[in-house]
Amino acid sequence: MSLLQQGRLDGDWYENVTQDKAFRRTESTFRNWITPDGSPGPTGEGGFPAAPGRYHLYVSLACPWAHRTLIVRALKGLEDVISVDIVNPHMGPEGWNFETVPGATGDRVNGKAFLHEIYTRADPGFSGIVTVPVLWDKHRRTIVNNESSEIIRMFNSAFEPWARRKVDLVPESLRAAIDELNAVIYDDVNNGVYKAGFARDQAAYEAAYDALFARLDELDARLASRRFLLGDTPTEADWRLFPTLVRFDPVYVAHFKCNRQRIADYPHLSGYLRDLYQWPGIADTVNLAHIKTHYFTSHPALNPSGIVPKGPELDWLAPHGREALS
Repeated sequence: MSLLQQGRLDGDWYENVTQDKAFRRTESTFRNWITPDGSPGPTGEGGFPAAPGRYHLYVSLACPWAHRTLIVRALKGLEDVISVDIVNPHMGPEGWNFETVPGATGDRVNGKAFLHEIYTRADPGFSGIVTVPVLWDKHRRTIVNNESSEIIRMFNSAFEPWARRKVDLVPESLRAAIDELNAVIYDDVNNGVYKAGFARDQAAYEAAYDALFARLDELDARLASRRFLLGDTPTEADWRLFPTLVRFDPVYVAHFKCNRQRIADYPHLSGYLRDLYQWPGIADTVNLAHIKTHYFTSHPALNPSGIVPKGPELDWLAPHGREALS
């Protein structure tokens, strides 16, 4: 990530988000919505009607927030509707860049070298943290939205005429339960690993660590009697949890000091992770090389040597045994 102040690179994003010795995730800035007819969504302005080929997604394969958007794009079969560019997994002093290393694409829409240039293309006076994912409108040449939780809701509903797979990840009957689960999983797990990893004193680290593992214990117990978090079919809540789980053993255990136990050590979460990984289209959204390269080379305050661990050995294609719970 990088920090912009009125359109100019300014200082260290790490210093900006670790005030009071605790990690504070900043709010996303661009909050417009794509809707079927271009009417305004829950936030922002209107004028962004759903259409094939109009919208473009900038992502990092390493980032769990961006990973959500790739998952929902795949589950809905929107690969030919919404194009994608992938940044270099290594994040240097200027933040995410478009160097075309293996697995990255460069910026094929705007031809920029850095993601922060996409932000200032949309708003020359932008102030804030430059993050992925970014949903770009090729027609209006601006950012629609950079909040992953909102982008996946758009993908779930706005592009239905062009979706190859008719799946609803947020059915109305489960919406309240999904929103409730999302809130606690976000705070304690999705963001919890970051609160532990980027904590700058012992108390902040231990508070995040304890909340993280208490929530993982609770989720493991929940999954003892049901295949997915809310029943027999995965919903948005499962797919928001998955990107954190898939990064946990190879990265968060060591890099973020979340080392009480691995996901592999949980009797139910471990099989659940394999079940989701083996869901059609999902394995193709997971790039472990980008994930490990990013975390272990992009945070010099946590890993000054930049050495990327060779392990651990992972077998997410092993039988998961979760079918019996359906």
